Amino acid sequence: MIDIHSHILPGLDDGAQTMDEAIAMAKAAVDEGITTIVATPHHHNGKYDNPSTTVTAVVRQLNEQLEHHHIPLTVLTGQEIRIHGDLLENWERGDILSLGGETPYILIEFPSDHVPRYANQLLFELQLKGLTPVIAHPERNAEIIEKPDRLYELVQKGVLTQVTAASVAGRFGKNIQKFSMQLIEANWAHLIASDAHNLTSRSFQLRAAYDVIDREFGLDAVYFFQENAELLVNGQTVYRDEPVRIKKKKFLGLF
Repeated sequence: MIDIHSHILPGLDDGAQTMDEAIAMAKAAVDEGITTIVATPHHHNGKYDNPSTTVTAVVRQLNEQLEHHHIPLTVLTGQEIRIHGDLLENWERGDILSLGGETPYILIEFPSDHVPRYANQLLFELQLKGLTPVIAHPERNAEIIEKPDRLYELVQKGVLTQVTAASVAGRFGKNIQKFSMQLIEANWAHLIASDAHNLTSRSFQLRAAYDVIDREFGLDAVYFFQENAELLVNGQTVYRDEPVRIKKKKFLGLF
């Protein structure tokens, strides 16, 4: 399996704090069946600012340690980029990394409580640059839960979404799990990733998530998400099905 969103790099954000913790996370990832991880430390989120040079250097260090410890895991570069007005300029300056290296995919995070008004225009401008935005964990965004059409509009226009494995597995509660299922059913979800921060409260959960998806939607859905992760890190076009509008009433009662 390939995990396109994780906080495994030591000492950069609220994920692994030491190299030992990062190595422990790597061992757990291998036990989970993960062979490749895209490291996506927070970037420009108000608390952490991890430019491309920093991320690239720490990824190199971690891969050297994994090889030294004979851990069969490959870590690739990336960032979880909080959406901001200077994002395009940051890209042009080289501060921003795409997911997995030389791919057109970048991981974008919204604030947890809303979707900025300028998001549609900025994401469109990124697409004009040849980039494909991937929205991280939309199932946990308060405005999207309340007004799901905000996400529908973006997906219709070619933006991808990444749902968190722990959300699918029910680790964030039944309401978030239900919403995640609805996103998958409506073809608004394109990738499943761990967003792992540690081995206690925020672990990988990918296997558990795929078990739920298999049970609810069948093995073809599992293959869809797993193949999309592979296509993404290879810089190829990911699969997407036509999104289906979901009536507001189906989202009532979530909170």
